[in-house]
Amino acid sequence: MVLGSQKMDIPTHTTENGSTLMDSGQSRLRELGYKQELKRDLSLFANFAFSFSIISVLTGVTTLYNTGLRFGGPVSLVYGWFVVGAFTMCIGFSMAEICSAYPTSGGLYYWSAKLAGPNWAPFAAWLTGWFNIVGQWAVTASVDFSLAQLIQVIILLSTGGKNGGGYDASKYVVIGLHGGILLLHAIINSLPISVLSFFGQVAAAWNLLGVCVLMVLIPCIATERASAKFVFTYFNTDNGEGISSKVYIFVLGLLMSQYTLTGYDASAHMTEETKDADKNGPKGIISSIGISIIFGWGYLLGITFAVTKIPYLLSEDNDAGGYAIAEIFYLAFKSRYGSGVGGIICLGVVAVAIFFCGMSSVTSNSRMAYAFSRDGAMPLSNLWHQVNKQEVPINAVWLSAFVSFCMALTSLGSLVAFQAMVSIATIGLYIAYALPIFFRVTLARKSFVPGPFNLGRYGILVGWIAVLWVITISVLFSLPVAYPITSETLNYTPVAVCGLLILTVSSWIFSARYWFRGPRTNVDP
Repeated sequence: MVLGSQKMDIPTHTTENGSTLMDSGQSRLRELGYKQELKRDLSLFANFAFSFSIISVLTGVTTLYNTGLRFGGPVSLVYGWFVVGAFTMCIGFSMAEICSAYPTSGGLYYWSAKLAGPNWAPFAAWLTGWFNIVGQWAVTASVDFSLAQLIQVIILLSTGGKNGGGYDASKYVVIGLHGGILLLHAIINSLPISVLSFFGQVAAAWNLLGVCVLMVLIPCIATERASAKFVFTYFNTDNGEGISSKVYIFVLGLLMSQYTLTGYDASAHMTEETKDADKNGPKGIISSIGISIIFGWGYLLGITFAVTKIPYLLSEDNDAGGYAIAEIFYLAFKSRYGSGVGGIICLGVVAVAIFFCGMSSVTSNSRMAYAFSRDGAMPLSNLWHQVNKQEVPINAVWLSAFVSFCMALTSLGSLVAFQAMVSIATIGLYIAYALPIFFRVTLARKSFVPGPFNLGRYGILVGWIAVLWVITISVLFSLPVAYPITSETLNYTPVAVCGLLILTVSSWIFSARYWFRGPRTNVDP
């Protein structure tokens, strides 16, 4: 990696009216053709905090720990995390390099337009933009719905557990909780960016401290602990889904890790509000991924050392109704103190982390919607890119919350349908990540002018690794997860992703190609 060896042909700081130093990110934004409409008040740590809070290992690992435990168990969890982490870092480095050259709130779709060249720019921006924004909405829907489900489990355990007559909330109560959470997130995101920045930094600190406390506390409290041999060598093939191939099982177990390590494009979407964004935006992307990998592995290890009976933890007949980590926390305290209250409190720590994750996700969503509508790509674009007196894209905030709520309504019909919608959160979002990287290593291989943060001669190699990994996971996570295949066990991921692709391409062919010209400037002549 090279920092500063091939700089953009712009000064780090330029003077405005002969006296005031202009921030390098603001200077670059003006050169890219955009006014400074959002308040540029975020530091490097604040930018990092938004991405780190969205990645939120407490959120992803906790909500999908069942998947990793069922498909491969400890081996899939412990080693799969690093496999996914290594490839995710390649994607992050490639995105950071492009972000340094084009630090705008539009992020991925703007990058695709610039890198695809004038002939392909409108279509590249259209395709990338819609995959990105729909993927982000799906992330928010899945995060806040998972919080509603965790609150349901906390209530269940607090009232006696499934085996003690505890209250098991209906799907209508869960969707009501989901709506209430989204409402709170929309209200918080309507506040000035300085206040939101404070919440974001608290969220990052909460995630770091929460992971550190839980990874040590849970195995220490548990009266029965797994051996090191079990944690580092046991491979669970008893998944109850009719799958016996170890390679196949291991691949399916990677979904937990890949789902967790998403959302770091938030650092790019916050660049128009970040000081020295051409440097700090890329650093936010890389640092959020790297720190999440380290702390996430520690959290996985700590929790897995408290695992002794995998079939029981996955059984719907346990006190937590089959929610593995909730049962682990509850049993750890109950076995030692005769009461699971401590475990419920620990689940509360996780719930707060998930709340912060959803909050930051809405922030990222709204900035993407603001930028995409600024370029006229969304219906009623003039409405969504408006900012209020506090320089907040207020309408885009409430749009993001509303769309995410509508996505979760599919859960009322079937959790299978909801899971199909949410699958876009992983595959759809990663396709959006890969598209500008693909254009950078192909069409723009020789024309790309890097910014202060760049990979030098390794940029092409790292970029190709990133693209090939996204292609790989797009195939792997579309495979059936249970046999025999029925309407209830079918993996609807390819249906959802292909559906989005068909809608996006069709809308381009029949409408958008006649009027959408890609990113458009709005600076005063």
